[in-house]
Amino acid sequence: METIGRDLNEMQRVPLAPNHVQALRAAGAPAHYPAGQTIVQPGDPVDSFVYVEDGEIEVVDAYTGGRYGSSTLGPTQFMAEISFLSGGVWTMPMRAVRDTQVTEVPRDAMLRLMAEMPEMSDIIITVLSARRRRQLDNRNGALVLIGEEEDRDIRCIAEFASRNRLPFASHPIGSAEADRITASCAIPSDRPAVIFGRDRVIEEPTPHKVAELLGLNRDVRECEAFDVIIVGGGPAGVAAGVYAGAEGLKALVVEDIAIGGQAGTSSRIENYMGFPTGISGADLVWRGEVQAMKFGTRFVMPRRVDQLHRLDDGQFCATFDNGHQVRAGAIIVATGVQYRRLPIPRFAEFEGAGIYYAATDNEARYCQGAEAIVIGGGNSAGQAAMYLSRTAAHVRLLVRGHTLATSMSHYLSSRLEADPAISIEYGAQVVALHGSGTLDAVTIRQEGVAEDQTVPTCAMFVMVGAAPNTDWLTGLVALDEKGFVMTGDAVEGGSPYATSCPGIFAVGDVRSGSVKRVASSVGEGSVVISRVWDYLND
Repeated sequence: METIGRDLNEMQRVPLAPNHVQALRAAGAPAHYPAGQTIVQPGDPVDSFVYVEDGEIEVVDAYTGGRYGSSTLGPTQFMAEISFLSGGVWTMPMRAVRDTQVTEVPRDAMLRLMAEMPEMSDIIITVLSARRRRQLDNRNGALVLIGEEEDRDIRCIAEFASRNRLPFASHPIGSAEADRITASCAIPSDRPAVIFGRDRVIEEPTPHKVAELLGLNRDVRECEAFDVIIVGGGPAGVAAGVYAGAEGLKALVVEDIAIGGQAGTSSRIENYMGFPTGISGADLVWRGEVQAMKFGTRFVMPRRVDQLHRLDDGQFCATFDNGHQVRAGAIIVATGVQYRRLPIPRFAEFEGAGIYYAATDNEARYCQGAEAIVIGGGNSAGQAAMYLSRTAAHVRLLVRGHTLATSMSHYLSSRLEADPAISIEYGAQVVALHGSGTLDAVTIRQEGVAEDQTVPTCAMFVMVGAAPNTDWLTGLVALDEKGFVMTGDAVEGGSPYATSCPGIFAVGDVRSGSVKRVASSVGEGSVVISRVWDYLND
């Protein structure tokens, strides 16, 4: 997807070395594509790595059939997407501009080569990551959402795609671009739609259907056996996935919403070592996901583990929410925590239609030039307020307590207090929600203020409370009075992360007594693998 010559220097800064190319030719087979032939379509599995020997390949607009932009691929470059690592699908059509000769290497053989030749792997992963980032930045792809601003289901798809780093375009109903795309698909232009390429209009769209279409969960067989199943795709779970793969364990990470977990909703983390200018939680964990896939760890989403049983042979059987079952010798619980729903009338009615639990690029678009409400006194709430102040006309941070000192990092609270676009209201809570279909206003009650205040707003961000995701573990491992998993000395587990059930380990925010910081979660996820290794080999 680079322009011949120019982008080769800009993106593929270090070309594949002669020994890399020699290895590709030995593992693959030559193929020929005549001028004008479509090589891949959106939704086709990325089942091979294509190295261009001679000729030229262009990216195609899935809806017009014309060339997308000015970028093409030429000799010494390769045709692949980041989904190659996970066994996903192509998101853009590709076509031969002129007669083109390539070497095609089957995915399994290519992954083995990448494991054996780390220098080649580094070059390939750098280029594939850059291509995906460019797709995300340009908001393009064969996945198109129409009517996101008006339809809650479409917003749900947008949130899922955005948090899982899936490229998509979004257009308002009635816009010229939406009319052009719906006309090419022969569907009505006056209603919301989710489209993937010209041929696939998704009826009654859900994140599960989109995930299925994009190949996010196609790689797991019924009753497939793994060394370890990691339940939860936040920082702790992804770190465990990286180290499990690096140690040669066959690992599966199961996530029910989006890779990144609660940390993935954070727009900017500034106190994580190694990123002095900060990094978004989604970007941080996405890097870990790519790293884990490089080592062979597999991911499945959106899937929730509903039941877990220990079998007679000591193995575990995990049952997903769709009834699918997988087996493993060990389980790592990394399900983290989730923000609590507030006991406010009509709260559920506005979830996804004005009430949000994340403040990323996707949600920030809804606050353009408007008043935004953030509820919470922790770092996540503070980071959300800072981020939203870039696009919202004003941000109100509502804190039930009377200080931020006990719950928020000092550097962050100081910035909030100094920002004229942000006001902090202590002893405040929302007591009523207003609107028809979408949120229009909220009523705020504040200690020491005689009358409640009704404030117009289109978005309220709830980042308060932390409920552990452990219902599926009830009766299997010991939980504390709040539902967090007890580990270590509390259950005589033999390691800081062992639970009361041998073979089940817990890391990150879900563990009773954990620090509730991204860095500590990453550390726990990386260290626990040595304990899992010992258990499996005992």
